Amino acid sequence: MKKISILILIIATGLIANAQQLPQFTQYMINDYVFNPAIAGIESNYQMKSNIRNQWVGVNDAPRTTVLSIYGKHRDSNVGLGGVVFSDRVGPTSRNGMSLSYAYHFNLTQEMKMSLALAGGFTQLQLNPNHLSFKHPEPQAQAGTLSSAVPDATFAFHLYTANWFLGASIPQLLNSKLGFFDDNYLETYNLNPDGSLDRHYFAMAGYKWAINYDYVVEPSVLVKSVSPAPTQLDFGVKVTYQDKLWLGTNYRSGSDIGLLLGYAIGDRYLIGYSYDMVTSELGDYTSGSHEFMLGIRFVPVSEAEIMK
Repeated sequence: MKKISILILIIATGLIANAQQLPQFTQYMINDYVFNPAIAGIESNYQMKSNIRNQWVGVNDAPRTTVLSIYGKHRDSNVGLGGVVFSDRVGPTSRNGMSLSYAYHFNLTQEMKMSLALAGGFTQLQLNPNHLSFKHPEPQAQAGTLSSAVPDATFAFHLYTANWFLGASIPQLLNSKLGFFDDNYLETYNLNPDGSLDRHYFAMAGYKWAINYDYVVEPSVLVKSVSPAPTQLDFGVKVTYQDKLWLGTNYRSGSDIGLLLGYAIGDRYLIGYSYDMVTSELGDYTSGSHEFMLGIRFVPVSEAEIMK
């Protein structure tokens, strides 16, 4: 029985190390840097965005995710810089980390550009055994929160014109091994867990269609793949009115249907909200998922604003 209780710990940590390890966002069209650091540098000004997501409201210990990103063009150059910090909590597990990125943009043709990016940082994963129940006392659990901090990296590219884009990224490139248990502990109980940050593969594409001077329609798709979980597809459409108000919808394969809306306050501030209706069997136990987004564009102050 003691070995079974230890295996519960192993399985719990394995929940972090397998399947879809990285959090998901419905507003990926707005804060796309989170999925692809090669985005940094496309726009001339720096911008900061934060997403707060409460997933599966009504389900105990459901995912709660917060991310803050800042990115933009480095002076008047072909270089884009950025960084992101994040926190993701699911039941007894939590995931915190940060990364910094460097992107370089160059012309392929007069209309087409490409950027290559590399990001590096660290990820800390924690398991709080106090959230688990054991039939017998477990020394490793009584030792307190289990923690493992490992290096992390992402490679990405982004191909784009004024009307369309195609990009891909490989987060958790290093496939870092997790070290929740020391070697002596594993040898004592003849255990050999293979916990690691598995490589993910993201691909995103979209098109910008200007219907007239007021309305722009932007269909997009996001593909997420990590073994052994099935590949997940997000299909989205966003309609923007006068570069101020946007409405959209998103379908996540076999999982959710999302509605999103947002508003740009002047040239600087962005605010967005999305709601996901769960279409799987989990929908019987949750009222859905909520996601909030706040953004700031660091645009230069115009002469007219100074005179006010």
